[in-house]
Amino acid sequence: MFDHVTIRAADRESSERFYDTVLHTLGIEKTYSDSALVEWDDFSLSPASDEKPPTRGLHVGFVAPSRAHVGEFWRVGTEAGYRDDGPPGPRPQHRDDYYGSFLLDPDGNSAEAVYHGAMHRESRVDHLWIRVADVAASKRFYETIAEQTGFRVKLDTPERTQFVSASGSFSVVVGAPTEHLHLAFPASENATVDEFHRVATRAGYEDNGAPGERPVYHEGYYGAFVLDPDGNNIEVVNHNRG
Repeated sequence: MFDHVTIRAADRESSERFYDTVLHTLGIEKTYSDSALVEWDDFSLSPASDEKPPTRGLHVGFVAPSRAHVGEFWRVGTEAGYRDDGPPGPRPQHRDDYYGSFLLDPDGNSAEAVYHGAMHRESRVDHLWIRVADVAASKRFYETIAEQTGFRVKLDTPERTQFVSASGSFSVVVGAPTEHLHLAFPASENATVDEFHRVATRAGYEDNGAPGERPVYHEGYYGAFVLDPDGNNIEVVNHNRG
């Protein structure tokens, strides 16, 4: 699904405390932390700066093991003083068995705990909603790289396009655009990374990092980066871990 989803936080300590508090209720524990990055498996955050502003306007749905966990996520979060963005309950507009609850993180991003019958529990992130200035333009971008990311269009309306894979989804939704998101898709071969960058830049999308090894992350890390129409940083990466 996603290799990783990274947000930048205006106050690293406050945002880390928020996600530690609420993700713990879902059985999602911190897997890495240093001064530059904190990770909960496929979700991570880093500190914002003047050159790299905080992420705003993102919606992230996290996998909950049960409806009871959805309720606990919301209860613990609201009792800790975090802002309610929707109490636990069914959301049949998404699926008949869809059950979610919603909180706002310190930067105003929407964090959801969700339980439904089609989720894949090996992932921590079930879905993303990315607000965009122009749904059609964003749809064209993600369709351009669909072969390399493994996602296809499932739902297509003037207000929202949903892309799905075997293990999750993301939607581009009309609204004030999500800002400063980093979204990485996995690849099993370096050639897929190369092709992602080639087809995107050939289609006119802005290069944000040519294909190559990034040993600063780990030995064998091979990635490439382009910007989507709203300036979010989109990556395809092969970890070359066998």
